[in-house]
Amino acid sequence: MYLCYIDESGTPDIPGNTSHFVLAGLSVPIWHWKGSDSEVSALKKKYSLASDAEIHTGWMLRKYLEQKKIPNFDALPYTQRRIKVEQLRNTELYRLQKLPDPTRYHQTRKNFRKTADYVHLTYDERRRFISEVARAISGWGYARLFAECVDKVHFNPVRTGKSVVEQAFEQVVSRFEQYLQTNPSGGVPANKSYGLLIHDNNDTVAKRHTELMKNFHKKGTLWTGIDNIMETPLFVESHLTSMVQLADVCCYAMRRYLENNESDLFDLVFTRADRRYGKAVGVRHYTNMSCTCKICAAHR
Repeated sequence: MYLCYIDESGTPDIPGNTSHFVLAGLSVPIWHWKGSDSEVSALKKKYSLASDAEIHTGWMLRKYLEQKKIPNFDALPYTQRRIKVEQLRNTELYRLQKLPDPTRYHQTRKNFRKTADYVHLTYDERRRFISEVARAISGWGYARLFAECVDKVHFNPVRTGKSVVEQAFEQVVSRFEQYLQTNPSGGVPANKSYGLLIHDNNDTVAKRHTELMKNFHKKGTLWTGIDNIMETPLFVESHLTSMVQLADVCCYAMRRYLENNESDLFDLVFTRADRRYGKAVGVRHYTNMSCTCKICAAHR
């Protein structure tokens, strides 16, 4: 039995505010689940992050202006760092509440809420934490990464007959299914490899992906029948399970590599891409044929 944790990075809207949309699934066998989860928990503890603190890479790797306003912030103990940052943030929220237009107040309040778990860590410490998480994933020889990275500049929904999200989901499902079909089981039905999709919760996505998966079970995808993936996806709140958060790290790493050529995190997580006959069949970059990125080079 294999659990495949799914998350996304970037906006599927065309054009949207990102050039790429990435949907990724990180698969681990159930007999390695507890050890993997414990390793992530140990990393959180090392950086004084609460066990239920969500690893949201995009929010963690932003620069928090309040930290620059605090003298010798780096030298302060974690508790004092948090107290001083929260004081500055509360002061700013009180100021914004007095403005006639509430837009800035609500956006700032959201930003503060999303980053509250990490304010005791400097920017460099947060980068090191994410790097250690990516390095942990890289070392899991039992894990497999499946992803569709869509370059929206070259995506035509009229030609494909699918939306960006629909194509990405079909591709990830197909690759995970094919991995389960080819995973050694001795050809004995009793030893058949089964999989379950566990998706970051989103009401709109949940409804559409559930409908798509029901159809895949009936008719198959464009690439394969569905014989090994069980049920429709389970949708969970990402802050409640660290493993879905790791799919977020993978998504972020791939999108930042494709959009900004940032390879440090990418080189780590990409080692887990499902490979067959020397090719990285588990991850695809949907773009023009002349692309020379590491994904395209490994996939061809």
